[in-house]
Amino acid sequence: MTDGRTPGFDLGRLLAERGGEGYELHARYLNHQLPRMLHTIGFDKVYERAEGAYFWDADGQDYLDMLAGFGVMGLGRHHPVVRKALHDVLDASLADLTRFDCPPLPGLLAEKLLAYAPHLDRVFFGNSGTEAVETALKFARRATGRSRVLYCTHAFHGLTTGSLSVNGEDGFRDGFGPLLPDTAVPLGDLAALERELKRGDVAGFVVEPIQGKGVHAAPPGFLRAAQELLHRHKALLIADEVQTGIGRTGDFFAYQHESGVEPDLVCVAKALSGGYVPVGATLGKEWIFKKVYSSMDRVLVHSASFGSNAQAMAAGLAVLSVMEDENIVARARETGDGLRNRLAALVDKYELLHEVRGRGLMIGIEFGRPKSMALRTRWAMLQAARKGLFAQMVVAPLMQRHRILTQVSGDHLEVIKLIPPLIIGEREADRFVDAFTAVMDDAHNGGGLMWEFGRTLVKQAVAGH
Repeated sequence: MTDGRTPGFDLGRLLAERGGEGYELHARYLNHQLPRMLHTIGFDKVYERAEGAYFWDADGQDYLDMLAGFGVMGLGRHHPVVRKALHDVLDASLADLTRFDCPPLPGLLAEKLLAYAPHLDRVFFGNSGTEAVETALKFARRATGRSRVLYCTHAFHGLTTGSLSVNGEDGFRDGFGPLLPDTAVPLGDLAALERELKRGDVAGFVVEPIQGKGVHAAPPGFLRAAQELLHRHKALLIADEVQTGIGRTGDFFAYQHESGVEPDLVCVAKALSGGYVPVGATLGKEWIFKKVYSSMDRVLVHSASFGSNAQAMAAGLAVLSVMEDENIVARARETGDGLRNRLAALVDKYELLHEVRGRGLMIGIEFGRPKSMALRTRWAMLQAARKGLFAQMVVAPLMQRHRILTQVSGDHLEVIKLIPPLIIGEREADRFVDAFTAVMDDAHNGGGLMWEFGRTLVKQAVAGH
């Protein structure tokens, strides 16, 4: 080079020179609405580092993460065991992705995963949750010889075309049709499920044991009864555990909360990655896989270019090792139950707080119409502009005043969803409860800043932003 710079790529130097341009670069080259939205709600922070359940900005202020990258960071950020595994696999210089060999790491990870679902036999590894769902849809159709898949209203199973076809939220589907000819039934409605099954063309029913949107659990007994109906009509039960799996709800898989439920296909992703290398997995029964891969001619009938790559497999093996060594599932159940109970105890104190629900460290906090005239008038103002604005009014001060990252649980919902790293403990629970109590005190006492922010959101909603 002739300009005096050291040749070669230097990531540290690049970030030092241009690391402050993130929002500008996104606005110019990526999804331009993302920085616009973050500026509007006051989430336009610049984080310099992260570890465990915390981020830090340039001023050294810490931020508590109660979002975990939409559930990806089950072990928090930069867990040392997962980091070491990735360093080790890179240093090993493996002959990865030759496509014409059978390396050990995918088999070892499949073996470990199946130990948590002993009624299942085989695994397909892809790169994401939506790909795990796509795999399940294809496998169900091939195995049954039928085309239609049932799903639940308000479900979220991904955003690629197949998984979008079983997405129960119109806002995600609009403008991307025509989609696959699949049919929605209400979560918990066995009669509706049976009506569709009687048509004889259903390959399977894909369901989240706890829906991410709104944090609604399947009613007690529903999954087992649905399984019996499906098998009676020669259709498959597909459990989408992309967010609920890997310990999130206090069992390794959320379907395990209900005795006797043994899905034919199970989709996992997110936390299996350790937050580093994208990975998705579809676990299934032997006979289903043999229907798909029915001959040597069909050996590559379903595959993924980056599926089973060594880095993803090493990360997954390290995650499962940490889950066992650090008793993560039991910790998530204990911490989650304690946090949920403490929040539920506030329902009687705050008339704007309607319900607290969930399992383990997947918690939904729902707000509702208050009784007192002053609060009811303000609530009505927000509802008239756009449902979900009050929940955003709570999320915003949690971040801006208390440096806690949370999210509204879905468009037009007055629900906040907590899906923190599974490693949080009493310190993080205390911090959240104290901050949430302060925000609710402010709302009920007519806190000017909070309701002023609400008026700003109303203006944005009315303007169509």
